[in-house]
Amino acid sequence: MRLSSVVIVAAMFTGAAVISLVTAGFAVRLIENGSEISVRNTLDQNDLTWAEVQADGLTVTLSGTAPSEAFRFQAISTTGTVVDAARVIDEIEVIDAVGVVAPRFSAEILRNDSGISLIGLIPATSDRTGFVDALEALAGDLPVIDLLETADYPAPDGWEDALGFALTALAKLPRAKISVDPGQIEITAIADSVEEKAELEARLARRAPPALRISMDIAAPRPVITPFTLRFVLNEDGGRFDACSAEDEEAQVRILNAATAAGLTETGRCTIGMGVPTPSWADAAELALAAVADLGGGTVTFSDADVSLVALQGTEERLFDRVVGELENDLPDVFALYASLPAPETPTAEGPPEFTATLSPEGLVQLRGRLSDPALRDLADSYARARFGSASVHTAARVVEGLPLDWPLRVLTGLEALSHLENGSLRVTPDNVALRGLTHATDTSDVIARLLSDKLGETETFEINVVFREPPPPTDIPPSPEDCEIGLAEIMSEGQITFEPGSATIDAGSLDTMNAIADLLAECGDIRLEIQGHTDSQGREVMNEQLSQARAQSVLSELRSRRILTTNYTAKGYGETRPIADNGTEAGRDANRRIEFRLIRPEPSVTEAEQTLDAMAEDAAAEADGDEGTPDEQN
Repeated sequence: MRLSSVVIVAAMFTGAAVISLVTAGFAVRLIENGSEISVRNTLDQNDLTWAEVQADGLTVTLSGTAPSEAFRFQAISTTGTVVDAARVIDEIEVIDAVGVVAPRFSAEILRNDSGISLIGLIPATSDRTGFVDALEALAGDLPVIDLLETADYPAPDGWEDALGFALTALAKLPRAKISVDPGQIEITAIADSVEEKAELEARLARRAPPALRISMDIAAPRPVITPFTLRFVLNEDGGRFDACSAEDEEAQVRILNAATAAGLTETGRCTIGMGVPTPSWADAAELALAAVADLGGGTVTFSDADVSLVALQGTEERLFDRVVGELENDLPDVFALYASLPAPETPTAEGPPEFTATLSPEGLVQLRGRLSDPALRDLADSYARARFGSASVHTAARVVEGLPLDWPLRVLTGLEALSHLENGSLRVTPDNVALRGLTHATDTSDVIARLLSDKLGETETFEINVVFREPPPPTDIPPSPEDCEIGLAEIMSEGQITFEPGSATIDAGSLDTMNAIADLLAECGDIRLEIQGHTDSQGREVMNEQLSQARAQSVLSELRSRRILTTNYTAKGYGETRPIADNGTEAGRDANRRIEFRLIRPEPSVTEAEQTLDAMAEDAAAEADGDEGTPDEQN
């Protein structure tokens, strides 16, 4: 009886415990569900639908990916208004922290007469110290201002090529701004002349790495003309300019029109440059040219604001006085006029004293005539040897007395002017310096006129009869890159480069073709070239691409073994992606298995709007899809 009571009591306690546990579990689930539902509803009401909620006992866990750190904090704060903040567990991720995007690396380098400055953001892996040291070597005594910052991210593709080429370009450009971006470089610079501009553009384009995109904007400013000179001669043979300067296109047209009205018979040419002494230059030139026409001939010379008018010998004095008087009244105040009417010649028994010098097409110089003293003869001989070469000068001038005091100046100035010609003659008399000859430079007449006017004086008489002729083409210049590309295509049309079946080994029968290609490339010099490998469509696409790459590389290696400079050559395999014939026939497949040589041309300059990151990304995507390329790279 006593044992059964104990059992009953134990059973009652056990039942009560079970009932308590069931009741507690039900209560916990009720609390969890209530908390989870309440928190989720509150988050949804606050447009935080990205957040996930999971209740576990009294704790509430938040998960999901927040658009930003601010949204993560808002979700936690909102949950804290429903349950105790101590019960909230934060497992939220933030988009900003998930994928950190590398910064855009770029650099701006400015070089001028004050030194070199650079600013921008570069990868920490770049050799910043070495780059700055190289710039300091270029700057010499001028300062180098380094405002670069670094970021600890890998260098993007093309960055090192762009940075290295910037240093190469800067060494040739004393006044330039260079913008460096991964795989791209923009050059803005100033050249001293149009010729120098063309030479710089060609040289930089040849030296650039093949994969680098280049944009060049090299300006050639107008020349500084000093003194600002104009010289017009009108005689029985018609009118001509020995020198002509204008400050802009409008003044150029006005002066040429006035010269045509005065009797210009040759093709008018007037150099546009800087240095005009007064805005009324064109007005004065028009008046002076009209005055020469009214006199019926003569010479007018401008040297800055000094004007010299020399009438033809025999001009009527009354006409000369009237024309000169009107010109003096009409010229702007800044100009000073010197007018001269030559007196009739009175020949002597000996004839007028003169000194002559001739320059032959072979470069030989003969000095003859009269010189005022032995010291001048030695000086003229030494000066001519310095200008034309010691072995090219023969002096046969004699010393006489009674020559004008300015004879040495006229002789030496005339010899200096003669040195600007390819061949010609100089004749010096007491009242004139006459220069005739041939030149290969279009501005030689201008240069000689400025020289004589500056050294002899504005009132002195001189004659210039210089004929321009195009120089003969040099025999040692390499063919242009375009001619090289055409020549390579002609060689390949006569005999393709073939390979052993299924390999990148060049067939022995193609060695003559390789020799011809190497001979041509040796003449072409430093050009940017892509050696392209192509296959037919037989086999797997990946294997074909690898085979075409190996074959292009094999051709490149073969050129190197022939001592061809291949610094700016690149080998590229295109596989079966660029067929030129039908792969369904044996003849078509044979045509598609080929090697091609294509020039790599600089990218054209782009506008500022086209330089955005979006535009660059679109260009990169198009190039990756094979949609971009030079016009020569056709399928």
